[in-house]
Amino acid sequence: MTERIIEIKGLWTQFGGHTVHRGIDLDVHSGEIMSLVGGSGSGKTTLLRQMLGLEKPARGEVRVFGIPLHGSEPAALRKLRGRWGMLFQEGALFSALTVYDNVALPLREMRTLDEELIHDLVMMKLSMVGIEPLHATKMPAELSGGMVKRIALARALALEPELLFLDEPTAGLDPDRSESFITLIQELHRELNLTVVMVTHDLDTLVALSHRVAVLCDQRLEIVGTLDEVVANPHPFICNFFMGERGRRALEAVKAVKDAMLIT
Repeated sequence: MTERIIEIKGLWTQFGGHTVHRGIDLDVHSGEIMSLVGGSGSGKTTLLRQMLGLEKPARGEVRVFGIPLHGSEPAALRKLRGRWGMLFQEGALFSALTVYDNVALPLREMRTLDEELIHDLVMMKLSMVGIEPLHATKMPAELSGGMVKRIALARALALEPELLFLDEPTAGLDPDRSESFITLIQELHRELNLTVVMVTHDLDTLVALSHRVAVLCDQRLEIVGTLDEVVANPHPFICNFFMGERGRRALEAVKAVKDAMLIT
């Protein structure tokens, strides 16, 4: 049976009198790419924050690698956070630090590695995401949007995480850079055996990467399943989201790839 990396049971998220999530149950399995989708204000990023332990449920429980995110010992939580990486929507690089120092930061915070080893690890991570050594001394303001995403991804991978969170990973990228970044995530997922949780509204990204999709509607999870299972659901949001012109085009592209693989 596939290991459950994230377990969410009976989750309610409330801010004052406003309810965001109502009785959410969700498991994320080892090695899969799980995508969270939903309309504006549906609570996608808030659910991601629950998985990171940045929000406390009003009710219910969130476990990551079997450990409750609330109520566990601080030492256990610190160790747990070293097992995941996070790519923020805008990259969230520190503007006052160079590319090198941004990626080195989580390694230095461990206080167990010497600078020579940190240097080797930083350069290796930059290479993994396609960033040449000459860019290591640059400041974030000197970088293109695509480079910021790649360097932020290198930082997210600095501690060799088993679990990777992505918040709108291709937002703000032009089509060519978006396609290149999707390919990079596919390669890293395969090579590093990562489990990935991704929030996205981009249909091309969703269709290209997702093993399963969780759809948030009306404060609940309407459906969790494969892309085919989700598309077959008659909920109005799902129909509008997937059956528009862009959605049909993205789905047809995937079908064409699958058909070509069957032929060969």
